[in-house]
Amino acid sequence: MTTRFTIGLTGGIASGKSLVADRLASLGAAVVDTDVISREQTAAGMPALAEIGRHFGTDLIRGDGTLDRPRLRDQVFSDPAARKRLETILHPRIRKAAWERAGRTAGSYLVMVVPLLVETGFTDGIDRVLVIDAPRKLQIERLRERDGVTRVQAMAILASQASRRQRRAMADDVILNDGSRRRLIGRVDEFHARYLGQAGH
Repeated sequence: MTTRFTIGLTGGIASGKSLVADRLASLGAAVVDTDVISREQTAAGMPALAEIGRHFGTDLIRGDGTLDRPRLRDQVFSDPAARKRLETILHPRIRKAAWERAGRTAGSYLVMVVPLLVETGFTDGIDRVLVIDAPRKLQIERLRERDGVTRVQAMAILASQASRRQRRAMADDVILNDGSRRRLIGRVDEFHARYLGQAGH
């Protein structure tokens, strides 16, 4: 944990979280991305990867020792119990590593990027929740373009996450990302100025 003013940044897949996080980092905020930490925790040779292999099958680990993420994703998206088992393996490790990294990351205030903040209840130590919101139709379009998935796959991914209404219910602040990049950056800059004031700068 940290005593710094801390923002929990979240939003649905393909909502624009990465762009917002990058902008806040460029403005001087300390940014810790739990997606990055998740990939580190499941890298070749890591204990979490070995545990995933034991629970979900060693065929999910490629010959070079890396995780076959698409196969694991397909397995857990279609099975809520399997997804819960995966979360039990990963989330405690991710939280511990995230707060440790936060303590080593300098910035005017802390931004903890947690895509599944609502789903996992990752709110301890968070002062304000900032939700990046986007219309479902736009999310599907962006996801198909970015990841090359089908419409059905994109809809399944969205269905596995919290709804827009659930995220907004937990939000202290909301940025609607349904327009241009320039407009989004402008809104981020407004919130950054507000957060600096709330952090005492």
